[in-house]
Amino acid sequence: MTVPDTNFDDILVIIPVLNEEETIGTVIHSLQNLGLRQIRVVDNGSCDRTAHTAHTAGAEVVSEPIPGYGRACWQGMQNIPEHIGWILFCDGDGSDDLSVLPQFFAERQDYDLILGNRRARPDSRSAMTPVQNWGNGLATTLIRWGWGHPFQDLGPLRLIRRARLEQLNMQDRGFGWTVEMQAKAAEQKLRTYEIPQGYRPRQGGRSKISGTIKGSVQAGSIILSTLAFLYGQHLQMLFAKSALRNHPVWQWVSAVLLIAGCAMIVPYGDFTQPGMVPPFWRGVSVMGLGFVVSWILPQVSKVWFWMVAIASRCILLPMHPGNDIWRYLWEGRLQNLGISPFEFAPTAPELVPLRTEWWSMINNADISAIYPPITQLGFRGLAAIATSTLLFKIAFVAADLGTCWLLQRRFGSLKTLIYAWNPLIIYSFAGGAHYDSWFILPLVWAWLCLDTQPRRATRTIAGLALLGVSIATKWISLPIIAFVTWTFVKQRAWKWASISVLLPVLPMLISALPFCSLTSCPLIPTSSSFVTKGRSAEFLPIGSLLSAPEWHNAILLIPLAIALLFLLWRSTQVGDYTESYLGTLLLLSPVVHGWYFTWLVPFAVASGNWGTRLVSLSAFVYFALPHRESLGISVWQLTTSERVWLWTPFVLGWLWSWYIRRSQTLFNPSPGTSQ
Repeated sequence: MTVPDTNFDDILVIIPVLNEEETIGTVIHSLQNLGLRQIRVVDNGSCDRTAHTAHTAGAEVVSEPIPGYGRACWQGMQNIPEHIGWILFCDGDGSDDLSVLPQFFAERQDYDLILGNRRARPDSRSAMTPVQNWGNGLATTLIRWGWGHPFQDLGPLRLIRRARLEQLNMQDRGFGWTVEMQAKAAEQKLRTYEIPQGYRPRQGGRSKISGTIKGSVQAGSIILSTLAFLYGQHLQMLFAKSALRNHPVWQWVSAVLLIAGCAMIVPYGDFTQPGMVPPFWRGVSVMGLGFVVSWILPQVSKVWFWMVAIASRCILLPMHPGNDIWRYLWEGRLQNLGISPFEFAPTAPELVPLRTEWWSMINNADISAIYPPITQLGFRGLAAIATSTLLFKIAFVAADLGTCWLLQRRFGSLKTLIYAWNPLIIYSFAGGAHYDSWFILPLVWAWLCLDTQPRRATRTIAGLALLGVSIATKWISLPIIAFVTWTFVKQRAWKWASISVLLPVLPMLISALPFCSLTSCPLIPTSSSFVTKGRSAEFLPIGSLLSAPEWHNAILLIPLAIALLFLLWRSTQVGDYTESYLGTLLLLSPVVHGWYFTWLVPFAVASGNWGTRLVSLSAFVYFALPHRESLGISVWQLTTSERVWLWTPFVLGWLWSWYIRRSQTLFNPSPGTSQ
């Protein structure tokens, strides 16, 4: 039987505080009543009387003016007396039930780290906010996956042996302090024990973390990014011991990096604010690393596939969207007021009384609607429910996950990671809120229907109808009709050739009826300079090469038409043609946005195209444009070096994939072909 230890002179209590004047005195007195006399309060920049109250209550007060929970804890660990063998960390807001501490002290002989588990008791768990419960559950789950240790909570109440704490070599100076301690404790095999503890809402002051959305997002981002960093170090150690190419650890690494990267970019979505893009790039780099790791996975279960696909998108839903969404909201709202967005630009004098508080954020406000009719009807339907960015994002993510489902059913979970765990896909729809997922879903569905062998009448009709929906959602699907028709013409299937021309046009015609009359159908503002002369991140710098830069974009239809004729001649499958056509379109397009490359990603699931894989990472160079604009530089064109960084991986990867496919054809000809 263990004899309770009643000598607490070797325990130093460290309490980091920030504006806890109302509660710190009570916390100190509670600790003193338990026999603790060496109490050090670290004032982390309070602007109230917290320090004075703590000193009056009998605590030692040290100052750490630079903000950061971990920094305050670290400052509290400096100049510790030699006789101190244990350190107790707790909060100063009065939320922890300190009466559990005698149980902590009773376990000191058997353990190195003793933690309070708020989630073990129903009353304590219910006192925590949903954000706290979800975040702690996610973080401890990731620690269990990564290090194999079943922690239940990341609570602030913790007692640790001084020698072991120094052994951990704590590095985090922010809110990742607690998770770093537990992850390193698991890695270094410290003897740990969790004790159920009471917990209540803070007894005074204002929470810096769970009390605000911004604080919760930042804390979650820090915790996940800390785990990602620590896991990277953990992997280095594992690599030093053995080759892990086929180890399931890679599945964990990829998932953790993707989730952590998503959490890191959430606070940095408003690119109109200076300084947002560099930290956005850092988070995207973490996502990109997770994506690259997924390329070497030998297998992935459906559970992992969907868990990461859904979680990564859900994390980005609170992110500030791209500025396209304000036009979506505006045009949906106009339709519900009985006004066609094709008739009036947002700046039209007739619409001045209808302007909203977010009207100024609409991009290219002097241009009337350019989105096809089915898209407009989708905006109208959503706006009829609410002009909410979150609602629109959910609609875009739903279509995106629908594409995941179609591809996963056809090609399996492992191949579909190119789409489902793709950082460009995840950001573009869940974070940036671009509507392109609406056109990708019917396009992919049409492709899978039309390329299925043997072809059946019902499936072919469904594929043609879905192709029509895709066209009426985004015009660029239109040339695919030519290929499908040509395949029937080559087979002399004249009836199907006729159907393949007429059926895809019907969705566009039907959906255009609300916007057109017998005399007018202004679906594209062809007179706009944005349409005729706009340029941004184009691959071919024609505007810079020509002596008269005000050239008309229509000139590029000539090389595009030639390329399409070549593709008609060489392609044999709808998927192959569509991938090649979209790649060519992007290479020739004068206006290219980063999320345009998402059009190609579904087809890379089948082809494994390296150009698409690599541009899913390099496309984020595009965000140099909003970064410069936020700094007051209004030139909306990438520099030559930026275009090189964006396009070179795409072109080289595409050429490499073409070379590999050509080599496979030459050395492994299909049955029946001559050599």
